[in-house]
Amino acid sequence: MQHLPFRPLALGIATAAIGITSTSLQAETPAEAVFAGGCFWCMEPPYDRQPGVTATISGYAGGELENPTYDDVSSGNTDHIEVVKVEYDEDQISYEQLLEIYWRNIDPFAVGRQFCDVGDQYRSAIFYQNDEQRELAEASKEEMEERFEESVTTEILPGDAFWAAEEYHQNYYEKNPVRYKFYRFSCGRDDRLEEVWGDEAGGPTFD
Repeated sequence: MQHLPFRPLALGIATAAIGITSTSLQAETPAEAVFAGGCFWCMEPPYDRQPGVTATISGYAGGELENPTYDDVSSGNTDHIEVVKVEYDEDQISYEQLLEIYWRNIDPFAVGRQFCDVGDQYRSAIFYQNDEQRELAEASKEEMEERFEESVTTEILPGDAFWAAEEYHQNYYEKNPVRYKFYRFSCGRDDRLEEVWGDEAGGPTFD
C-alpha cells in the first residue's frame, strides 16, 4: 500500500516522457514536396544543392498500379508520372522557395512532354501534400500565367502513393556524370530553360 501514492506520479512521468519523445520525433520528421518535371534525373540536382533539403528521391506518382517499375511507367500505360520527392526542413527552406526552384527547372507550356521526353508520364505536375501546399501551388501557377500572359499546362494534383524508383536511378547525375551530362545536353533541356527563363533558368540557390 505504501507504493500506491507514488504510482500516479510514476505514470505521469512515463506519460510525459512518451509525450516528449513523440514531440521530438514529430519535430525531426522532414516535410515533403513532390514535383514532376520530366526526367527525374534532372530534377534532383537543383534541390540537392539547397540548404535545408535533406533528401531527393526519384520515383513515380499518379497511377493506380502498385510498386511500378521503370519499364511499366515508361510504357505510358500506367498513368504514373516521373517525379522527385523532396524532403526538407521547413525551418531552413520554405515550400514557396521550393516552388520558385521548380518553375525555373521546367517548361511550363509543354503539353504531354518535357523537353525531348514525350508522353504523359513526363508531363509537369505538382502533387500537393496538404491544403496549404495546394493553395500555394495554385497561387504560384497564377503568378506564372500573369508573368507570361500565357496558359500554364502544369497540373496541380492531390498527393497519392509515391513509389521510389529503382536504385540505379537515384542520384544518377552523381553516379554517371558523363552520361547524365550527355543526356541533358542532347535533350535540349538547358537551351529550352534559358529560352523560357533567361538568367533565372535553373532557379536560385538559397542561403
